[in-house]
Amino acid sequence: MQEYRFKSSYRPRPLPSGRWLISQRWNDLLFAHWALNPSVLDPLLPDWLEVDTYQGKAWLGVVPFWLDRIKIRGVPALPGARSFPDLSMRTYVRDRFTGTSGTYCFSLDSSNLLGVGIARMVYHLPCHWSSMRLDQCSEREFDFYSNRRLNTKPVVFKARYRGLGPTLKTAEIRPGSLEYFLTERSCIFSSNRSGEPIRSNVHHVPLPLEEAEALIERNDLPASIGITLPNCEPVLHYSRRLAIYIWPSEVLRHAMAGRPVTVAVNPST
Repeated sequence: MQEYRFKSSYRPRPLPSGRWLISQRWNDLLFAHWALNPSVLDPLLPDWLEVDTYQGKAWLGVVPFWLDRIKIRGVPALPGARSFPDLSMRTYVRDRFTGTSGTYCFSLDSSNLLGVGIARMVYHLPCHWSSMRLDQCSEREFDFYSNRRLNTKPVVFKARYRGLGPTLKTAEIRPGSLEYFLTERSCIFSSNRSGEPIRSNVHHVPLPLEEAEALIERNDLPASIGITLPNCEPVLHYSRRLAIYIWPSEVLRHAMAGRPVTVAVNPST
């Protein structure tokens, strides 16, 4: 496999104000994305969000991965939370208050019950407890299986995927590219129990993306929210690992504007 080395033109994104609350590492991610008409996703979003588009298309992503190095600031290591699989279904949006671009999760499945509780209570995400299995077949090839627990209808995702190594296209993520649009997001949007808009700021080092192959044998996630995927192959990417820092959730006010502080690319502890 050929290795590409470049001088990166990426400049560190200013960090949000305050301190991050949770840090974790995401590993062996498959990004599977389908292009959709924005009118398909618009009715599924809160009215304070609008679909963000690339070349006129909305994008629905399904992302299986596994987590480790999980840390809550000021809290000892959590028992039973050393590493576990997760599965996200998301799209890309802007809030109508500030125009900030971010990610909106339609669902998050986790094999860790404690993780489900934190995602629901702290970040107001639609997280589900699922039976999951991730088997490594080779250095960059994985079998992933998820089946949602306590659900009236089966919600199963099953796929085999592998990273194909970096290429000239994926070695650097440049503004204006589809890869930049799909991955360079600085916050996650959600709604609390009162229906108020919630924003949780996130920070990560630029993704080391690779081309990918995948055989998706079953994918019930879109149908669980009333979406029928187009009869075409998804756009696929793979990332070996990614360090993530997540700030406390905050209510998004009409006049709220971020006050970023420029610092080094890696947040201090």
